[in-house]
Amino acid sequence: MQPPEGRPSVPPPTVRPDVDVEAVRARVERLVRLVPDFPSPGILFRDITPLLADADAFADVVAALAEAAGGPVDLVAGMEARGFLLAGALAVHLGAGLVPVRKAGKLPGPSEAETYDLEYGTATLEVHPATVPAGSRVLVVDDVLATGGTAAATVALLERCGAQVVAVVVLVELRALGGRDALPGRDVHALLVVDA
Repeated sequence: MQPPEGRPSVPPPTVRPDVDVEAVRARVERLVRLVPDFPSPGILFRDITPLLADADAFADVVAALAEAAGGPVDLVAGMEARGFLLAGALAVHLGAGLVPVRKAGKLPGPSEAETYDLEYGTATLEVHPATVPAGSRVLVVDDVLATGGTAAATVALLERCGAQVVAVVVLVELRALGGRDALPGRDVHALLVVDA
């Protein structure tokens, strides 16, 4: 297949069938930096920027997350904002399109929205429904699964657009916060599961 006129040909992504998932988990644990009291007191933030800066580790993470797709997907949906970083790379790796799931008011034109509860209020996520054709097989991606509210809202939003969500994949799951409970019956994969 020829690229559209004026656009350079892009080589196919490197396939890494030899990725040792346990070794990738160890690298993730080593490279994700823990930042206490950010963005507010009592929060232990997981900074993925050191992982993203290591090209080999990032490529191995993408390959390991791709395994969770369980077959071909049409789209990869990434949640704002750090989910975008993983989802874009994963979409290229899988040969799929990318759907950004944005916070309210960030998308121009008509959008489909899903509002969900937070501890002290609500939040809303949006997508352009035209980017999610009915019947599309969609892989949902984020960096961290905590309480599961954002992931559950994303799944509901995509399904309302007519998509079939095949799995939810995350880099890190904070088990103590019970995010999987917000996704009953869903195929949820975390590269690294931590207790706190």
